[in-house]
Amino acid sequence: MNAPLLSVEKLTKHFPVRRGLLRRVTGAVQAVTDISFTLEAGETLAIVGESGCGKSTAGRTILRLQEPTGGRALLNGRDIFALSPAELRAARREMQMIFQDPFGSLNPRMTVREVIAEPLRLHGMASGAALDRRIDEVLSMAGLSSWHAGRYPHEFSGGQRQRVGIARALATNPRLIVCDEPVSALDVSIQAQIVNLLQDLQAETGVAYVFISHDLAVVRHIATRVAVMYLGRIVEMAEASQLFADPRHPYTRSLIAAAPRPVASGRVPQVPLKGETASAMAPPPGCAFHPRCPFAQDRCRTDRPELRPVGDDLVACHFAESLPPMPKETAGDESPALARRLQVLAHARKEAA
Repeated sequence: MNAPLLSVEKLTKHFPVRRGLLRRVTGAVQAVTDISFTLEAGETLAIVGESGCGKSTAGRTILRLQEPTGGRALLNGRDIFALSPAELRAARREMQMIFQDPFGSLNPRMTVREVIAEPLRLHGMASGAALDRRIDEVLSMAGLSSWHAGRYPHEFSGGQRQRVGIARALATNPRLIVCDEPVSALDVSIQAQIVNLLQDLQAETGVAYVFISHDLAVVRHIATRVAVMYLGRIVEMAEASQLFADPRHPYTRSLIAAAPRPVASGRVPQVPLKGETASAMAPPPGCAFHPRCPFAQDRCRTDRPELRPVGDDLVACHFAESLPPMPKETAGDESPALARRLQVLAHARKEAA
């Protein structure tokens, strides 16, 4: 079998906490701890979880936008974390990022042409007429026209700015793109257009996505596999269809059940999780989720579970096999708002076709 495009092994990123006049290290924020996964060419792995769970930190660390504390990230067999600065710059043409804020990620003093031309020039990939042709090509791929190249970011809507960000990411013909909440700042109808655009580009170029999001409706629509993170660790990983139909970890169940449902539907309202997420500076012993888990037992308070196969999933829960079945109206079901979102996504895709 061929090696995966991306292989992440025990990725760890801790941020030191400094206090006092001498700025001595007194602790660490354990943003990401020992996460591992693989990604094939043309595949989309979604990373989901609550705000602060470490999903964006994981994406940025994989691309070495911030230095890792430990672990490895192999892209086409090369350890990204072991590359020298010169080697890393050369490798960046194969890995790009689409940022959450489509305005803050673009230089307001550069035209769209200059924004897209910059990575092409840095990597010596095109100049002169060839550069102009490549700019027009990626703008077209992102759903923009060549005449947009002379405009500045403030002259575009939010959706158009995100398309510029996508065009910039595509410019070097990368094998891997990390999408960090790429549609969360956009209107629902624009979200549908951007999600469909990303899927079409993937089908056309074979690019692989690490798709970071908290929006389960979008994740269910775009992801091949889903990794669920809680307090810096992956607690469940499965095929998208399997995870939404039959989640095995109590935290995954709580995420899916958190979508509001009308009382008039006759369904029993879901009981929200109690308590708050623990501090990443002092995670609870044992299973980090046990203070909020309705199924926690004594073992959960002392023995941290590792990811292990449970059916077709990988689950970090001691009692995944013995949990009661999730109600069918909850498992794989969406609230009316999420259902409408999915309908908009599907309709926009049919219109684009």
